[in-house]
Amino acid sequence: MIVEVAFALPTEQKIISLNVPDECTAYDAVIKSGIVEIFPEIDPETAPMGIFSKAIKNPKETVLREGQRVEIYRPLIADPKEVRAKRAAKMKAKKEAEAAAR
Repeated sequence: MIVEVAFALPTEQKIISLNVPDECTAYDAVIKSGIVEIFPEIDPETAPMGIFSKAIKNPKETVLREGQRVEIYRPLIADPKEVRAKRAAKMKAKKEAEAAAR
């Protein structure tokens, strides 16, 4: 069956399509894809993974189906909640400054 393995950095992404046997796990697909040789920072033993943006708890036990894409996630640079809060605070301060200038 055909599956894909994907990894993305801010400046580069790679999606590798490969033929794997039935009963192939997400972990096995990552190893077989060779993506670790392209991105040595990936540790398949500890890297969080998902299938089509849905996190999987145990890649070594998650059996894939035809056409699925295994995604390897990298650590977030910033907490999305903090980024949204800062952006909201900045917009609020801007509106208050505009109101005060009137």
